[in-house]
Amino acid sequence: MRFTLLVPLLAACLSACGPSQGTGTPAGAAKSGGVQSGCLSRAYPEIGGPISLTSSLGTRVTEADFKGKPTLIYFGFTYCPDVCPLTLTTVAAAYRKLPEGMTPPQTLLISVDPARDTPEALAIYVANKAFPPGLLGLTGTEAEVRAAADAFKADYARVEQPDSLSEYTMDHTSLLYLMDGNWQLQTFFTHEDSPETIAACLQEVMK
Repeated sequence: MRFTLLVPLLAACLSACGPSQGTGTPAGAAKSGGVQSGCLSRAYPEIGGPISLTSSLGTRVTEADFKGKPTLIYFGFTYCPDVCPLTLTTVAAAYRKLPEGMTPPQTLLISVDPARDTPEALAIYVANKAFPPGLLGLTGTEAEVRAAADAFKADYARVEQPDSLSEYTMDHTSLLYLMDGNWQLQTFFTHEDSPETIAACLQEVMK
């Protein structure tokens, strides 16, 4: 089955957002290569499902609120010092490379750290001008966030850091999921994909 081929990639893209971890994927991790390596062949039907969360605007949202247009989803958190901000700035750079007149996807940051990432904290974070315009943060209860992650076959775990001011960090799957207007997965990217690769793929799948 095609899905069994994706499992190693999902595991390899579990990134630790700690100061000592850097921004690379673990040794041996698979890299996606945009259009050249199958941008159009990553539409796994097993990935994606219902969500019920609270937005950084303070409103309750479900997947129904995002249907009718493409949506790019990333699981991360505001205390992430490297991988998350780097990924979001890469997405913003990719959007700037899209042809004039092409509307980029709605971008969602689903927090895997709901204990700290309140709607108010997310609202401040997503307003960063280096991030994609219109970036919307989503959070919820532990159960709601876990259900959303499970729907996307994403994983995360708390890692204690007693010597750090932040006390702990989060290991999490670092993938970008592109959903179509019917909330079906069209393709995905890793946090190592370049803006050029992402932009080229978006032009292919959003024709």
